[in-house]
Amino acid sequence: MAGGAAASLSAALPFAAQVTGRITILDHNDRPADDVGQAVVWLEAASAASAAPARSEIGTSDKEFSPHVLVVRSGSTVAFPNHDPFNHNVFSLSEENPFDLGLYGRGETREVRFTRPGIVRVYCNVHAQMSAIVVVRDTPWFGQPSGDGTFALPAVPAGRYRLHAWHERAPEVTREVEVPAEGVSDLALELDARGYRFTPHLNKHGQPYPQQGRRY
Repeated sequence: MAGGAAASLSAALPFAAQVTGRITILDHNDRPADDVGQAVVWLEAASAASAAPARSEIGTSDKEFSPHVLVVRSGSTVAFPNHDPFNHNVFSLSEENPFDLGLYGRGETREVRFTRPGIVRVYCNVHAQMSAIVVVRDTPWFGQPSGDGTFALPAVPAGRYRLHAWHERAPEVTREVEVPAEGVSDLALELDARGYRFTPHLNKHGQPYPQQGRRY
């Protein structure tokens, strides 16, 4: 969550507490995954508090999207600036928020407004190796863990919630959480990525990417 959004929530909810914990991802050979920082955690309530949509950015550089995973509130706008010296064509075939930004070159920026909650997988129609994910949530209580898996969700009012933990390589995990006025700490969540198998995605026309004749 952007700092400004968290601060505005804290001001509006002066008695709100903090929910903290740690996410662990089991990888092949039962080893902890080293990309736990790409996970997303959020709280779902029966009636979500209001929070203004924000503006975020996923840049393209060296044929990569950065950040790879971005979580935003529904209604938010994400810019996709091109920092490479060649064209990109950013697109998504997601059911919730499909889009196609077309070809655009270095120094150009195109934007998408994400209006519906969902997992939006983003690709480049020119470079098959490029991928990013925009996790759109209809709640103000979300975030991503640090590299050691620890996370903190600020400004959470006392009440009952469903806590979600998600990673692109593992099935989503949920649990019911009762948040008292003093908050909750040391929650432990485990995601299982041991069965993950990589599957190449298709281009925006639903076809495999050509392997011959690419100049860049």
